[in-house]
Amino acid sequence: MERVLIVEDDQDIAELIAVHLQELSLTVDLCHDGEQAIEHIEDNDYQLIILDIMLPSLSGLDVCRQIRERKPEQVIIMLTSRDSELDRVLGLELGADDYMTKPFSVRELQARVRSQLRRIHTISQQTMKVKQAKTPDKYLVLGELQIDQVTHQTTLSGKPLDLTSTEFDLLLYLASHPEQVFSREQLLSSVWGYHHSGYEHTVNSHINRLRNKVEKDVTNPEIVQTVWGVGYKLSKQGVLA
Repeated sequence: MERVLIVEDDQDIAELIAVHLQELSLTVDLCHDGEQAIEHIEDNDYQLIILDIMLPSLSGLDVCRQIRERKPEQVIIMLTSRDSELDRVLGLELGADDYMTKPFSVRELQARVRSQLRRIHTISQQTMKVKQAKTPDKYLVLGELQIDQVTHQTTLSGKPLDLTSTEFDLLLYLASHPEQVFSREQLLSSVWGYHHSGYEHTVNSHINRLRNKVEKDVTNPEIVQTVWGVGYKLSKQGVLA
């Protein structure tokens, strides 16, 4: 059974979230401060962590940072208050896969969780399919970019890229369709598995994080390019050298 950790200092909210996630047949653990969250994460494997930003002892941003250092592929949804745009941006820049603003509807929360778990399941199925193939098409190679679809190890010009789970999915999707331009809405649908108006900033932040890892000059990106007024594409020319 899939396991989720809820890190929320308001016990009433945490228990409410837990009840609705249990409706999805998930095993749910709760903790109410940042240090306790780190202990849970070190001792257990979670498919998903729902992480509030405002926590005692250790902030959600600090927890997110430590998770990314220890478990780069861990999937994280951050919870923020409606008026804390800076926190949302910081959370995404530190490595959160998605975020939700309080107050949020139960249906949307369940939909977001299902989308992330479905994405994890799809990746697992694709990896298994590649492993079991008689002539496995293990690598996607585009110029100097090499993506191992089984181990998720990715290199550019021979240098390994330290990618989160969502960064890997985003890069793989763009690299699978080189030169094709995708809007933020299309990327939300294809990579995150949903479309909710107002959450396009999730895509922007992940594009920025990806550029920080693949571009020689993030102010003049040559690989993950912006097509103004349309969206983003991965340039073949950019990965040739």
